[in-house]
Amino acid sequence: MPVLNLNQIKQYLPHRYPFLFVDVVDEVVPNEFIRARKAVTGNEAIFNGHFPGNPVLPGVIQIEAMGQAGALLAVLSGAKVDKDRSIYVATINECRFRRPVVPGEMMELHGKVLRYRLGTWKLACEVRVDGQVASEAVITATTGPSASPPKLPEGFPAPAFEP
Repeated sequence: MPVLNLNQIKQYLPHRYPFLFVDVVDEVVPNEFIRARKAVTGNEAIFNGHFPGNPVLPGVIQIEAMGQAGALLAVLSGAKVDKDRSIYVATINECRFRRPVVPGEMMELHGKVLRYRLGTWKLACEVRVDGQVASEAVITATTGPSASPPKLPEGFPAPAFEP
């Protein structure tokens, strides 16, 4: 049984469709590790162009999924995020792609805290499919001010909607 479902994950991460890449959290031990999943479906728009007739999930999407799982681990471990502060990827190191990820597969997202110091999280992350490592990276994340909406030119009326 999942620890967090999609609607609960949305309470911790600001990402939304089509850029939320964590569907469920199966296990988490704060300050230690997280195990989550993302179902890769053929309905995702990315496959219209990557690549027609031979759909392969782009490596940058795999890295983003690892980063989101890692950010979720950091938040569940006490990283302070709210409307004024967000968590951001600072570095991606030792990144390797071992096998393609294709529609119909389930990405298993694994993240482990290597170090936490002064608000910076260093995480060993992996994407596994059927127990095989598909990609891996060491991702460093930190919190910082949330981006503020762009200023409107002088003399423009106030916007009708919140950004």
